[in-house]
Amino acid sequence: MFRPLRSALVVCAALAIAGCGGGRQRPEADLAASRITTIGVNSYLWRASLDTLSFMPLLQTDSNGGVIVTDWYVNPQTPTERMKVTVTILDQDLRADAVRVAALREVNQGGQWVAAPVAAATTQKLEDIILTRARDLRRASSAN
Repeated sequence: MFRPLRSALVVCAALAIAGCGGGRQRPEADLAASRITTIGVNSYLWRASLDTLSFMPLLQTDSNGGVIVTDWYVNPQTPTERMKVTVTILDQDLRADAVRVAALREVNQGGQWVAAPVAAATTQKLEDIILTRARDLRRASSAN
């Protein structure tokens, strides 16, 4: 007589434990889903970088890795020079050291594009523009 009662208790206990475990798994699935739908870097820096480079053709963008690579851009005012820019966002926080800009510059000499130095002030200026734009975007979103 004890054997059927014991079996029934074991089955009820197993069902109760299974029911508790199922409740714990659901929030984890919801958290995972929310991580998939967000970008891996600071959204203000990301948007500011895209806005700042909007005049250049984009070659690659990776919002999870925080990398934006432009294609070569020739300024119509200086057709013998072209630039290519890579912006890397390094953090999820809006900080001055969370964005890095690298640039390549080439000049046309006799029909051939030849590598030329990029002034350090050029990349620093782009970083400053991106940071200022990101702060403006954050202020605008806080005001709403």
